[in-house]
Amino acid sequence: MPPRHIALACLVAVLWGVNFLAIHASLEQFPPFFLIALRFGLLAIPTILFIPRPNVKLRWLIGYGLGFGTLQFVGLYLGMAAGFPTGLASLVLQMSAPFTVLLGAIFLREKLTTRRVVGIALAVAGLLLVGVARGGSGSWWPFLLVVIGAFGWAIGNISSRLAEPPKPLHLTMWMAVVPPIPMLAVSLLVEGPEQIGASLATAWTVAAVPAWVGLVYTILLGTVLGSGIWVWLMKRHPAGVVAPFSMLVPVVGISTAWLVLGERPGPLELVGGAVVLFGVLWASKMPAAALAPAPIPSAPDAPLTEPPIPGSPRLEAPAPR
Repeated sequence: MPPRHIALACLVAVLWGVNFLAIHASLEQFPPFFLIALRFGLLAIPTILFIPRPNVKLRWLIGYGLGFGTLQFVGLYLGMAAGFPTGLASLVLQMSAPFTVLLGAIFLREKLTTRRVVGIALAVAGLLLVGVARGGSGSWWPFLLVVIGAFGWAIGNISSRLAEPPKPLHLTMWMAVVPPIPMLAVSLLVEGPEQIGASLATAWTVAAVPAWVGLVYTILLGTVLGSGIWVWLMKRHPAGVVAPFSMLVPVVGISTAWLVLGERPGPLELVGGAVVLFGVLWASKMPAAALAPAPIPSAPDAPLTEPPIPGSPRLEAPAPR
C-alpha cells in the first residue's frame, strides 16, 4: 500500500475507535433501543431518497441489516448501557472476525485451515480471560451482550458476502433501512413511551449537546466516512492487506476511553485483550502467496508492447470481509 492509503486505513481505525466514545455520550441521553432506531432512522431517510437500492437479493439485504445493523448494535448498546466499559467494548467486538470464519466454514463451505483454527482458539481463550476478569468485578451479562453484538456483526459479514453487491457502499447505506421500524417497536414495548418521552423532553437542553454530537459523529464519521474509505481501500488492495488495520480500532478505543473517561483495564483484561488481538490477526492473516499478484500469461510470439484485448477479464482483489 502506498503511504497515502496507509494513512487512510489508520484514519478509519481512529474514526471507528473514537466512535465508541460517541456511542457512550449518546447513551447518556437516550435509551439503547430508541437510540438504535434514531441512529438508523436519520440515516435511512436520505438513503431512500438519494441512493439507488443495491442490486442484490432482498433476503441478503435484510440479513445484513438484521445482523450488522440490528443484532450487533442491540448487543453493543445494551452491554454499554448496562455498564460494560467503552474501551473494552471496542476490543470484544473484534470477536466478529473469528465468528465470521466459523460461519463461513459452516454456510459458505470455506476451508478452515490450521492457522485459522489456532487463531480462533487463541481469540476465544483471550475472550474467556476478559470474561473472567469482568465476572470477578461485576456482572457477566454486559460482557455477554457485547459478544452477542460481535456475533451479529459476523452474521452481517456472511450476508454481505452472499449478496455480492456490485456497489458495496450502497449495500452499507441501505442496511440502515432495516433496523429503524423493528427497533422503534421494541423500544416502545421494552423502554416504554414514558422513558422515550423523558429522553426527548431533555434532548434540547445544553446538557444534551454531547449526546447529539455523538449521534452525528456515529452517523457521518463512523458510518458514512469510515465505511466509505474502508470500502474504497478494499476495492484497491487485497483484503488480507487492509483487514489487519482494524486491529488498531480497540487500541484507539481503549486509549481514548482511558484518557477521556478514566477507564483503566485491569491486568487480566489487558492480557486477555492482547491474546484476542493476536488470535484475530493470526486467523485473518493471508499467506504471502495469496497476497502476491498472479502472473498474467502471454503468448510466446506476442510482442511485449501489444495492448490488452478489450473486454478481457481482469484479476480482482478478494471481496471485503
